[in-house]
Amino acid sequence: MQDYKKIDHERNKDVVLRYIPGHFITPNSHVNYYMDLSDMKSRQREARATGEELAEMYMVSDVIDTILCLNGMEVVGAYLANKLTKNGIISANAHKTMYITSPEYNSSGQMMFRDNNLHMIRGKKVLILIDTATTGATLKSAIRSVGYYQGETIGISAIYTLAPQIDGIPIRSLYSTRDLADYASYTPESCPLCRNGVPVDAICNGFGYSIIR
Repeated sequence: MQDYKKIDHERNKDVVLRYIPGHFITPNSHVNYYMDLSDMKSRQREARATGEELAEMYMVSDVIDTILCLNGMEVVGAYLANKLTKNGIISANAHKTMYITSPEYNSSGQMMFRDNNLHMIRGKKVLILIDTATTGATLKSAIRSVGYYQGETIGISAIYTLAPQIDGIPIRSLYSTRDLADYASYTPESCPLCRNGVPVDAICNGFGYSIIR
């Protein structure tokens, strides 16, 4: 594996995108960069900075009842909710504060919510928070799940995204192709890296990576 490269955020020195070029397999695709977001998601200073920068993309007129956190984004979600509240973003919840939750996955890999958590989704305006939005498969599953449980997805926040929207829902992100223009995501069948015999460096998911030795 190569050493990390990094992209500093234009406004906040504590928000740093670290990445490694190579050949990586994710649950939904093959990609040419691995983005190490572990510090942004888990270390207090970086997670706070990440959540607060994401919060600046929302207007006072927005209503957000629940933040649905995917791929280990709960710490960022808590800071995001705190900053949104300070910025005047309102919640329609009776207690005037936001829920921060994450889905459970059933044996088929579908997102689900237990009966005791349904009140966080049903009838709520839900903001989906994800680390990276590349193929869109995880986000589409989340949007379907929110709709199935009678919630409304009103927006998506991400650290990095390939697309400005998915299913007509805007994705607001800290980084995008303007920062990493040659990021590419391929289906396993169409991956040019595989076709050209480039060895796989690691298998990745929302928890991190495992090097192929």
